[in-house]
Amino acid sequence: MSIVIPVYNEGENVEPVLRRLFEVVDIEAEVLVVYDEANDTTIPALTKLQLEFRNLRAVQNTYGRGPANAIKFGIDQATAQVVVVTMADGCDDASQIAVLTRLVERGVVVACASRYVKTGQQVGGPLIKGLMSKVAGLSLYYGARVGTRDATNSFKAYSTKFVREVKIESDKGFEIGIELVAKARRFRQPVAEIPTIWLDRSFGVSNFKIATWLPRYLKWYCYAFGSKKALSK
Repeated sequence: MSIVIPVYNEGENVEPVLRRLFEVVDIEAEVLVVYDEANDTTIPALTKLQLEFRNLRAVQNTYGRGPANAIKFGIDQATAQVVVVTMADGCDDASQIAVLTRLVERGVVVACASRYVKTGQQVGGPLIKGLMSKVAGLSLYYGARVGTRDATNSFKAYSTKFVREVKIESDKGFEIGIELVAKARRFRQPVAEIPTIWLDRSFGVSNFKIATWLPRYLKWYCYAFGSKKALSK
């Protein structure tokens, strides 16, 4: 399993998040932390942690700035058949990475950590952003039958083979999650979800730009309702 974590000037804040990840992930994994610029403030902390964790790789994104390109670059660098995308802010529950991975190993192409399923929860975060995400997720689940109530959450595991077959088109924000869920639905591929509790970051400032990225989310939202087609081999 490969774990991809995009970062942007997280500084020393990334250290407890990564230590927690290495503590709770109980299956063999490579961890790829992807940064955009050589002067990113996260790099010194990563260099320090690499002395302790040999499976931690710090890699510079060469696809262009922004989280979408960083995630896409990280997935392309992954060596495992399952890749998990999670954030560096500590919002995601790293203890669920193994469960998501095993779902993909059992045959789904996307395994989603869902805030909007029973026993799932979102704690904190901007009210409007959370409401829009929930409405989008539930309408996609019941209207387009995408297989998850939380298509917009970035915390997901993917079949590396599937991602490379359908290719990632997103190049700016965090819309990769909804893009790949929408493509799984259009290409008749299985998607599964587990409940998760998402906790708003306790340090730093979110880089989510709702006004800039909303049109990109809407593109993939509408795409999910299109006609199904076969996945070319």
